[in-house]
Amino acid sequence: MLSPIPLTPPEIGAIFLPPDRCQFRVWAPKPQRVALRLVGPPERVIPMTPEPDGYWVATVDRVSPGTRYLFDLGHVRRPDPASRWQPDGVHGPSAVVEPRFGWTDAGWVNPDLADYILYELHIGTFTPEGTFDAAIRELDRLQELGITAVEVMPIAQFPGGRNWGYDGVYPFAVQHSYGGPVGFKRFVNACHSRGIAVVLDVVYNHLGPEGNYLREFGPYFTTQYRTPWGDALNFDGPGSDHVRGYFLANACYWQTEFHIDALRLDAANAIKDFSAYPFLTELGEVTRSRGNGRKFHLIAESDANDSRFVQPIAAGGLGLDAQWADDLHHSLHALLTGDRCGFFAGFGGLGQLARAYRNGYAYTGQYHPYRGRRHGNSPAGLHPWQFVVCSQNHDQIGNRPLGDRLHKTIGFEGHKLAAGLILLSPFVPLLFMGEEYGEAAPFQYFVSHGDPQLVEAVRAGRRRESAEFGWKGDPPDPQDEATFRRSKLDMTKVREGRAAILHRFYQALIRLRKEIPALGCRGDFPPDVMGDEKHTTLTVRRTAPGSEVVMVYHLGNDRTDLRVSCPSGRWQPLLNSSATEWDGPGAGVSGPVESDGELALTVAPWSFVVLLREG
Repeated sequence: MLSPIPLTPPEIGAIFLPPDRCQFRVWAPKPQRVALRLVGPPERVIPMTPEPDGYWVATVDRVSPGTRYLFDLGHVRRPDPASRWQPDGVHGPSAVVEPRFGWTDAGWVNPDLADYILYELHIGTFTPEGTFDAAIRELDRLQELGITAVEVMPIAQFPGGRNWGYDGVYPFAVQHSYGGPVGFKRFVNACHSRGIAVVLDVVYNHLGPEGNYLREFGPYFTTQYRTPWGDALNFDGPGSDHVRGYFLANACYWQTEFHIDALRLDAANAIKDFSAYPFLTELGEVTRSRGNGRKFHLIAESDANDSRFVQPIAAGGLGLDAQWADDLHHSLHALLTGDRCGFFAGFGGLGQLARAYRNGYAYTGQYHPYRGRRHGNSPAGLHPWQFVVCSQNHDQIGNRPLGDRLHKTIGFEGHKLAAGLILLSPFVPLLFMGEEYGEAAPFQYFVSHGDPQLVEAVRAGRRRESAEFGWKGDPPDPQDEATFRRSKLDMTKVREGRAAILHRFYQALIRLRKEIPALGCRGDFPPDVMGDEKHTTLTVRRTAPGSEVVMVYHLGNDRTDLRVSCPSGRWQPLLNSSATEWDGPGAGVSGPVESDGELALTVAPWSFVVLLREG
């Protein structure tokens, strides 16, 4: 594939020039005139100079960080679409930001994706305070757990003080209630000092409804396509070069000014772009060119089972680095819970779990009953680190009617089983905040919109979505602050009782993944996976230079005797989830076992065992 020359995104927004100057640039081809209004006292109004392609610029003296400003479009005054800070909310003036920061991460090296162990968190509910500085307090525990990368849910400025982040309307502005841009830089710097990479969740498929003024500046949106959340952004119509430039500049902003290591691209399949040079391809080329040799990863979220997102550009793909893969979650959830509502209607068989474990996708072109059509394509030739998998994430918990976590349904032994399947999978594992100790709080959907009609529309939407899961009553009110408060983690008990046992169990799994070459993304791929419907077991055999492992996962209610095919030799148990050490029933493998081509094993209900071949 031959690509055009990637755009060089212009410097947009307020660029502070020490000691007291600032350059303001905005793309606004729609209005006839644009003026910069510096909020006083004293108030100053400066006519802006037009530039080619609809840009306007003004360079102003006597401006300091914190100076508030608006753009006067003739009939209205609006905040900067590329605002770096909205201290007074989405409707208030923008503020100038001092970009300099005392970074101490000069020696930091972003790990390969194969070494990522992701921990997804929402800043507002991760701690009682809901700030970046409070989150820093928990980083030592995450480092101790073995986490190598945190994935931060969207932080772009949204309405009010509580939101999942997907209603952001200022992609460059760090949410003021979390601590603003300086707070986020402190968080990233603290992560790097502990050997933890930072992945930022960004939304390039839509903007939120409240405080969204971009239409008044130019053709940021298109009526050619729709997304589930409203009009699609204009990535392939007239004026789209500059819309693309806006989002390319945003990605480079996180990459360079905030030292972010990777972007998670929300609902990448909802980025509507049928141009010959797709935006996502250009995004990869631009960020690679800005990296100065420093690794930078792009991870697509998509439920399309479309390998083209991560296929090389030369092979007709988009050239991204990895993608979220939902099928392993859906297969596992349906088997563990018996849930068949909504999109789980197409899952529930052990064979699907085996296919997802072997390939990354369960559906590679087969008919999908929920979708009513064939779904997916072949992932053949992809690497295991190009799939991100989980048993829980913000969507799969928060989009349930009550936001209940998986372990509330499947219990303690089932929770350990799910953890083993994910953390010892061939793919990049992702944990959702609190799962590592069995957090009791739900994660529910919450907003704090100021428009009553919008609030009612959100409530109605949640009722419709809940009905899809067979829920009869009203879900929790997203606008009610109590819904937000219920979703906050309570980590005071993380060192007590079963929470402490579970935390140690997750530590042990992560340590095995890191220490045993045959585990994780480094082992052979695709793995040797066998599903036994009669005994409801999944057997996974993997090899790598220096190690060979067999993992037997039992997803059934009964204690079961098995004969598992595997090479002859002596096999040492590395971990048995039913052991009393992990507060299990004490059944199953407790010492070395011999194989004559088959292993004779007894497995407890909802348990798994990991065996390493000696020698």
